[in-house]
Amino acid sequence: MSLPAEVYSVESVRRIDHVAINEAGIAGYELMTRAAQSALDEALAAFPDARRWQIVCGGGNNGGDGYALARLAGERGIAVSVLALSAPDRLQGDAKTAYLDYEAAGGITTGWEGALDADAELLVDALLGSGLQRDVGGRYADAVDAMNGHGAPVLALDIPTGINGDSGAIMGKAVRAALTVTFVGLKRGLFLDRGPACVGRLRFAGLDIPAECRAAVPADMLRISDAALAGALPRRPRNAHKGDFGHLLVIGGGPGMPGAVRLAGEAALRSGAGLVSIATFPGHEAAIVAGRPELMCHAIERPDDLGPLLERATTIALGPGLGTGDWSAKMFEVAVGSALPMVIDADGLNLLAGSGYRNDNRVLTPHPGEAARLLGTSTGEIQADRRDSVSALQQKYGGTIVLKGAGSLVSSQTGPVWLCTAGNPGMSAPGMGDVLTGIVGALLAQGLDTETAAVVGTEVHARAGDAAAATGERGLLASDLMRELKAQVNP
Repeated sequence: MSLPAEVYSVESVRRIDHVAINEAGIAGYELMTRAAQSALDEALAAFPDARRWQIVCGGGNNGGDGYALARLAGERGIAVSVLALSAPDRLQGDAKTAYLDYEAAGGITTGWEGALDADAELLVDALLGSGLQRDVGGRYADAVDAMNGHGAPVLALDIPTGINGDSGAIMGKAVRAALTVTFVGLKRGLFLDRGPACVGRLRFAGLDIPAECRAAVPADMLRISDAALAGALPRRPRNAHKGDFGHLLVIGGGPGMPGAVRLAGEAALRSGAGLVSIATFPGHEAAIVAGRPELMCHAIERPDDLGPLLERATTIALGPGLGTGDWSAKMFEVAVGSALPMVIDADGLNLLAGSGYRNDNRVLTPHPGEAARLLGTSTGEIQADRRDSVSALQQKYGGTIVLKGAGSLVSSQTGPVWLCTAGNPGMSAPGMGDVLTGIVGALLAQGLDTETAAVVGTEVHARAGDAAAATGERGLLASDLMRELKAQVNP
């Protein structure tokens, strides 16, 4: 089952649910039963040999989903046992109905006594749903530990217990699921911060809610799709020449740091920029050109030396290996004074944090540490709410912001935040950000607006990383992406 593009806050998913029940006339218990059926179908497909299940139920609607699933699984001949962390007689509403139907079908519920069925072949997490507001503690924490320590795979209903549905943060501790089936709408927390590490494989069940119910609730984020790439990267005309695709000037490579501009420059060429010039500290030219002779490399001693290069350029990439010393600060001041569209990364962002320059004709690509410096806060605070952090950066600095990391986010002046779900842990390596800078700079040079260049560039970068990691994530190098970029920018 493919995932939709729209991603919502927990409150927005509740609103969709409310509209479905109160305006479309779908009973809440009917939605719960559909959710359980979807989870059953996904579990049978993913774990066909698991014939002994243990479902661990909490006291709310997530627990109700578990009881409904237990009844349906029993009807399919699965040996099901249910552990309850909240007394069934305290259940209310649809969750109570689900329990009573399970009991009427002959189901037996046992109270939690600190241990799981050692012979269970599949565990189901139906403890706490997406509305979790406080850290998991007490018996619930013990149950989470028991599931994580058991040898059987875990199926999480809607969202793994302990994951904040909006931020993806772990609330005390969290279930590590092998498969998560989420209902009604995709929640932000499934994709942000620690969420992806706990979700496992993600499947979506829309529960046949009519499209008009979803249309009434705007999405909070949009996943970047194949269509976004195809629309921004059409086939080139047969009579095209290099002058049609812009001239990118990469400014960086401060004393002793030529590698970053080399990576950014080649990434720009591989992403289709017509011409790429490098402005770098004297002494780096030979090493850069020896590795990639298609780059036009220039030694820059004084700020005035940048003038002729800026006159020929159509776009700027500022920051790879720039440094923060005297030479670097002078290059920064000249570059940010230009009216050309630009992308700023690395030490360009560190220098920007001290200047406060606002400009709507640029892309900033901070990682969480750089984002913290730009906002005058801590990396932990950035990661605790990546969605609001990227919006705060956009409001303060203007333009388009790419907040890098697991689940990179792109925010511009209008519309929802874009979410990149491609990429892998192997990309946590030196130089990856420089490659992204080159890709975005190349797309700007080819005439894309800042938002489109950032969205498409982020996705191209992540997909190239996934292609490069096909034989393994550990040991992935930034330069490994170069041979994959051409395929990604020719969808």
